[in-house]
Amino acid sequence: MGKRADKVPGRMKRWGAFGFAVLMVLGLGFWVVGLYARHVALSQLSGQSHADASLKVALLRAVLERPRSLPLLLSEDQQVVDALTGRDAGAVERLNDKLERLVTGTSASVLYVINARGVAIASSNWREPLSFVGADYGFREYFRGAVQFGAAEHFALGNVSKRPGLYISRRVGPAAAPLGVVVVKAEFDQLEADWREATRFAFVTDSAGVVLISSVPAWRFMTLAPLPKADMAAIRDSLQFGDAPLQPLPINHVEALGPDAWLVHSVVPGDRAGEYLHLALDVPSTPWKLSYLVPTEPAISSAAREWRLLAFFIALPVFSIFGVYLWRRQAALARIYRAEADRQELERRVDERTRDLSQAHDRLQDEMAGRRETEARLQVVQQELVQANRLAILGQVAAGVAHEINQPLATIRAYAENALVFLERQQQQPVQDNLGAIARLTARIGTITDELKAFARKGRTAPEPVLLVEAIDGAIVLLRSRFSGHLDALSVDEIPAGLAVQANRIRLEQVLINLFQNALEALEGQGDGYVKVSALPQGNEVAITVRDNGPGIAPEILPNLFHPFNTSKDKGLGLGLVISKDIIADYGGRMDVDSSPAGTCFTIFLQRVPQ
Repeated sequence: MGKRADKVPGRMKRWGAFGFAVLMVLGLGFWVVGLYARHVALSQLSGQSHADASLKVALLRAVLERPRSLPLLLSEDQQVVDALTGRDAGAVERLNDKLERLVTGTSASVLYVINARGVAIASSNWREPLSFVGADYGFREYFRGAVQFGAAEHFALGNVSKRPGLYISRRVGPAAAPLGVVVVKAEFDQLEADWREATRFAFVTDSAGVVLISSVPAWRFMTLAPLPKADMAAIRDSLQFGDAPLQPLPINHVEALGPDAWLVHSVVPGDRAGEYLHLALDVPSTPWKLSYLVPTEPAISSAAREWRLLAFFIALPVFSIFGVYLWRRQAALARIYRAEADRQELERRVDERTRDLSQAHDRLQDEMAGRRETEARLQVVQQELVQANRLAILGQVAAGVAHEINQPLATIRAYAENALVFLERQQQQPVQDNLGAIARLTARIGTITDELKAFARKGRTAPEPVLLVEAIDGAIVLLRSRFSGHLDALSVDEIPAGLAVQANRIRLEQVLINLFQNALEALEGQGDGYVKVSALPQGNEVAITVRDNGPGIAPEILPNLFHPFNTSKDKGLGLGLVISKDIIADYGGRMDVDSSPAGTCFTIFLQRVPQ
């Protein structure tokens, strides 16, 4: 390794200047980001608060619409007309009861009827100590407005109940000769309670800017701005708000954000002063406006934290790059001293690694060549095992086949001798019959020998369409002699015509002979034994099933049934099923087994040949 580099002159001064620059940039950036975060927060808060305020306006309209229908209906009611005209002495009493029932079933506070002189003659609270019956309301705006215009709405403080509410009135009778006025008073205590929140405040003002409804009870009958003396005197004279001081709200406008949005500074109950977003929305069907105050500090603080944190994480990589660049500049001299030594060390290691890789490559090539040679030998051994299994089966059936051939040969000789006798007698028809029988027996011998020759062939062949009927029949022909007298236990279900699979007939016959032979051997000593063979198409495959009712395969053998040299037979090698499964696998198929004490079922799945 090279020698250690000396310290770079002025190193501490450069790092100090770098740190000062970082602090200055961060400070300025945080200030700019804070301004932007404030703008974003106010914009988002304004949108959200506008939606909340719109919901409150909708709720207020719903509360207003419910009592408005009562005066309209009662102004046309005959009982009201009878009570105002005095035609029926009991009309007023019945009207009191009716008004009392109507108020009980609605959200109205009180419902009463005033005659043409402005005196209440019937009221829903006629039973209460502070009943409106007999009170003079001729000076009220809602009375005069209804008489003059037919209908009126007026928010005021009750002169009897001293409770604020909206008076909705309707004239009874024609404009030229009014009989009186029907009035319903709606109070908003429940609405104010529903609006009440810990940090957000809502209130409704009339056209003069006086607070009528408020989630802050202390703000009721305060004003948005100081009222002119003339307006103040008129309100005092009308007793609309009683002796309320009508002082301005503790709200100071700071900045306009739009036609209906401002930033304000307010002191709310509990001496909590702060900055608020003030929204003002018109209340449809009234001259009122709904004001909504939302604190801005939580939203702005949260947005500022998020944006400043984002700015910090953006600036951090930049400062890191500059710091790394400064560090690299200071380390340049040391790297120059070490460069040559590192280069030489690297070349040495590259040479060593190259030699190691070359040696590893040579070893890998040798291993691959040995593996290919082993695989080739394995394939040869596998083919030899398949052929040995085939020849073993051939040897087992050879004696029986010889017997099968001897019988037709003896019969052919007898038919030939008889034919000579018939020729001497010049009997043509028996001669022809004997010759036909000789031909059929010769064909039978040819079939047996063809099966033996084909079965003895060696080698793997490419897959081709094989009719299952022919493969099963060929396997049974080769087994008929060995299991003479027992082959009646083997039955083949009807196989669909033309059903074929992708395989090789000879190799498939070898598999079937193995399965048939194992099944028949399992039935030895069992009088009611049977072996059933079936073949059914299943989608793109054909399932060939060989089922017997023998004692089943031993549990200790079943898990390793398809492993070499695993057998329960005294003279068996345990290779038949292994080879059979490999043959089926060569043609893209598979072999399954299911065994129990009630019997064993082997199922072969091979690719189906489309018809």
